[in-house]
Amino acid sequence: MGFSIMAAVPDTDKVYPLLGRAHDSLSLAENPAYNVSYPTYLGAKFDASTTNFSYLIPAPEQSESSEPLELLLSFLSPITPTSTLRQSIPASYMTVEVKGGFNVSVYVDINGQWVSGNRGSQVVWELAQQQLGDSDKGLKTWKIRRETELLLSEERDQAEWGTLHFTAPSDLRHEAGISGRVRPRFARTGTLQNEVDHHFRGIMEEEPIFAFAKSFHLDASKTTSDSVMFSFALIQEPVTQFASARGLTFMRPLWASWFSSASSLLQFHYLDYATAASLASNYSAQLAIDAHRSGSDDYVDIVALTARQVMGATVFSGTPDDPILFMKEISSNGNFQTIDVIFPSFPFFLYTNPRWLAYLLEPLIEHMLSGQYPNKYAMHDLGSHFPNATGHADGRDEYMPVEECGNILIMGLALVNSLIYDTSAAAGSMWSSLGSPSFDPNPATSAFSLRNLETRDGVFGLDDSWGGSTKGLKQAQKWVTKSYRLWKQWTSYLIDFSLRPHFQLSTDDFAGPLELQTNLALKGILGIKAMSQISETIDNKEDAKYYKNISDVYVSKWEEYGISRDGSHAKLAYHWYGSWTTLYNLYADTLLCFHLEGTLNPV
Repeated sequence: MGFSIMAAVPDTDKVYPLLGRAHDSLSLAENPAYNVSYPTYLGAKFDASTTNFSYLIPAPEQSESSEPLELLLSFLSPITPTSTLRQSIPASYMTVEVKGGFNVSVYVDINGQWVSGNRGSQVVWELAQQQLGDSDKGLKTWKIRRETELLLSEERDQAEWGTLHFTAPSDLRHEAGISGRVRPRFARTGTLQNEVDHHFRGIMEEEPIFAFAKSFHLDASKTTSDSVMFSFALIQEPVTQFASARGLTFMRPLWASWFSSASSLLQFHYLDYATAASLASNYSAQLAIDAHRSGSDDYVDIVALTARQVMGATVFSGTPDDPILFMKEISSNGNFQTIDVIFPSFPFFLYTNPRWLAYLLEPLIEHMLSGQYPNKYAMHDLGSHFPNATGHADGRDEYMPVEECGNILIMGLALVNSLIYDTSAAAGSMWSSLGSPSFDPNPATSAFSLRNLETRDGVFGLDDSWGGSTKGLKQAQKWVTKSYRLWKQWTSYLIDFSLRPHFQLSTDDFAGPLELQTNLALKGILGIKAMSQISETIDNKEDAKYYKNISDVYVSKWEEYGISRDGSHAKLAYHWYGSWTTLYNLYADTLLCFHLEGTLNPV
């Protein structure tokens, strides 16, 4: 994507590229009246929501201050575990902070590559302005989109529909024009012309760019600081299409249930920065503490980056009565709502906000419960490529039956367990117990609706509590009862086919299909065991006993089949006597505490 940031020092002829390749345009100018220089880059820092880039810009020779100017670019895509409303907003912030004793102008531009993966696409744009309430302050927003949007289509894994909104305070200078003219003019003058080029054209046809510039006037007699904030939002409606129980449906974004227009959403988002930043900072700090307890400094970084990747692959949809979270398989082929991609991400959701895991599973359960999927095992995905969850009515999705049945049963029990706790200290997520314990017993409504958003400590739009006390058991029973026949159907498949899996893929699909996979069989057996406890949740003692007995028998057989003759390791497959495998599916055994049954102090 085209994204450039520069700084110019008015009292000199120097311009400093900070991000992107704006200097490519500057080098094309003949006899430029500026000097392309480079700041001192101090490095980057990041957490689960924020990335900061720090620079030093040297003081001009004639400046009263000899100290370099500190410049910080701070990007915030907040993860807010207590506020699904905020998490549903498809927007991010960028703040430019300066600290020093001389003036500096900062320039930011984007191009049409933000709205299309095809550099030949024709784009259109406009500049919109709005006031902020009754104040004299306002916002100005570049709106850019494809001239002919390709609804629910992607090119090079990039959406070909939707409008990008690039927003800044209304007192900033702006300009839309040819990159080879706008950038050199800023480098020369330190400002923009407040003009809009209305000659719509292709993304790289006399490359149109959309720029803002902010002049910071700092006190030369002492070190002072100032900042400016921008926001970026991609507004799409619909966000996906989904083969729901009522048929193929264009799905609206969840945020549209609370905001009547894109402009009202953007205004709320812009003014909500302090709250969103505080909620995100609280989460990132706690995540870092917990990750360090579990690992090391490197693990803190890994977990922070993982949190970003997981949320970056999702989009919230549905309504407050029936929220849905859609996920794209961003790591490979773009499959939609892939169960064995949700599975490696579900520990993140259990830690952060388990209700988001429920919203991920909901479209899969709804689709299969409606009878649109013909196979008896759990489907691999809801669609071959995001954003089209059109299902697989022919039953010919990627063939991973034991993998997906085991995955969804394990996640189902993990979700149930996350609801059932007595004290806030016992909650799986430290944010679960916050909020009202109210429960809606109506069987026709979602067990996990968002109709009861709350205001706590002056913060609007917070979720009510997730489970806990009597509410948690009631929520779990309501959720399981609605789809119990599906859970039984998937378990029946595992009973028939998991102990000796035939030729098929596991989640390690890059390795190809294989029969009698030791690790895959283990996942299926754990799925049967999970179903025993799911049955207990709705007090179906007969089913619970039946599934427990089968899983006990199967795990004894599995040890006989899958462990090497000397007992030192597990084999890749039952019949590969010289092979080894890593039993990473034991993670579910540990998470669900199956290995602790019968002990005095299960945890």
